[in-house]
Amino acid sequence: MQLHRKLAVAALLAALASAGAQAGGSGYGGYGGDGYDFARVTDVTPIYRDIQVRRPRTECWEETVAYPGPGSAAGTVIGGLIGAAIGREVGHHRRGRNGRTLAGAAVGAAIGHEVSRAGRTRYGTERRCQVVDEFIMERELVGYDVRYRYNGRHYLTRTDQHPGDRIRVRVDVTPAW
Repeated sequence: MQLHRKLAVAALLAALASAGAQAGGSGYGGYGGDGYDFARVTDVTPIYRDIQVRRPRTECWEETVAYPGPGSAAGTVIGGLIGAAIGREVGHHRRGRNGRTLAGAAVGAAIGHEVSRAGRTRYGTERRCQVVDEFIMERELVGYDVRYRYNGRHYLTRTDQHPGDRIRVRVDVTPAW
């Protein structure tokens, strides 16, 4: 009698193991528990989204620049002499003539200095640069839509990584009362 009982228990355990293999096979957690198995991947579609990315870049160009030359002493002296002569001739009275002569000399010297500088302007080029923001659209990989088949049924899920040719699935077996 004991032998029949041991054989019945062994048969029951074998039946449970077989049911577990059919429900999910390798990795099944046992009766009433959760287990894991692998399903065959049938299709993988990458999912992208477009995003705007700021890329600063340096933009440079050559610019023509005027460099004023130094004024000559001769222009200043000649302008001063001419201004003094004009100031003396403009003065009608003896009184105030020296002041007008000095004022004319100062104005003439300033004018003579500027005239002598204007003729000596030189030109050159300088490199100018500025940072410019450039906005471009890029495609960013968000994930994958994965179609897979398990126990004759088809499923769809989204994953962060490419699953390869198989995907791990959770198998939950509960009694149907």
